[in-house]
Amino acid sequence: MKVEFAPLNIPLRRRLQTAAVLQWVFSFLGLAQCCLAAFVLLALSDWWMLALLYAGWLWLDWDTPTSGGRRSQYLRTWRVWDYFRDYFPLTLVKTVDLDPKKNYIFGFHPHGVLVAGGFGNFCTEATGFSRLFPGLTPHLLMLPFWFRVPLFRDYIMCGGLVSSSKSSLSYLVSRPEGGNVAVIAVGGAPEALDARPGALTLQVRNRKGFIKLALKHGAQLVPVFSFGENELFDQMENPSGSPLRRLQNRLQSIIGVAMPLFHARGVFQYSFGLMPYRKPINTVVGKPISVVQTPSPSSEDIHSLHQVYLQSLTELFEQHKHKYGLEEHQHLTFI
Repeated sequence: MKVEFAPLNIPLRRRLQTAAVLQWVFSFLGLAQCCLAAFVLLALSDWWMLALLYAGWLWLDWDTPTSGGRRSQYLRTWRVWDYFRDYFPLTLVKTVDLDPKKNYIFGFHPHGVLVAGGFGNFCTEATGFSRLFPGLTPHLLMLPFWFRVPLFRDYIMCGGLVSSSKSSLSYLVSRPEGGNVAVIAVGGAPEALDARPGALTLQVRNRKGFIKLALKHGAQLVPVFSFGENELFDQMENPSGSPLRRLQNRLQSIIGVAMPLFHARGVFQYSFGLMPYRKPINTVVGKPISVVQTPSPSSEDIHSLHQVYLQSLTELFEQHKHKYGLEEHQHLTFI
């Protein structure tokens, strides 16, 4: 395979953008393992008392990821995230104002391989979330598994990441003072296995848990579509029913984490690697769907609101697809 190397005269700002994205990819793929290894080595060293103290802290702090997390405005405004934004580039698009006295559930689509748009827009201030939506505090929901990893859990909570458990979502959207935004990648880990350029299939038809909680707590539903999310990586062919897909599904059922075999470009060459392509991501936040609080929603209530949500998501996509390079014949498919 012919390797296309990056030219030597690349401007410094582009090298900084690449470095920013490289550390982000590492944080998703290797930081948790490094944190766990560091904790184990600390426990086995002469400094074991520090590991013991942290374990005590961990026990006391165990419920924080399900109780709104512990965000750090300092970390969310790091300069590195500006370079991260400019690498793609990444843009957050507001269509309407949102009332800061209400709570919201943002349904984020599509999941993509590494949820780049979700992280950049809602875990950092690089695209100006607080400026666009004053009075609202975003929380990106992540699999509970990751909040059990020592040290790593504290780092990801600084960006506003919280557990995706039912109790965590309920905590956020039940606050009487309002102002909370729970961002859910509705398709979840299974949708990541279908994330590749041109893919417009969303796993949402049977995803109704967030609809039920929206009804139960009266949270407003907001469809969000991130144009370009699936263009960042290629992925090995894994059609439904293939040996690879069966293995991926099996691993996901065991460990709860999807294992997409993705690839794109490298740091110093453009032919292969785990760095995402430089493709624009435009994350469009749609209009809120008014939800009347129903403490004990029936199956009919849930189904009816779910249909309204799918219709709103479709309208959002159709309204903006031409602006972001999609053709008239391209439509969303729900499975």
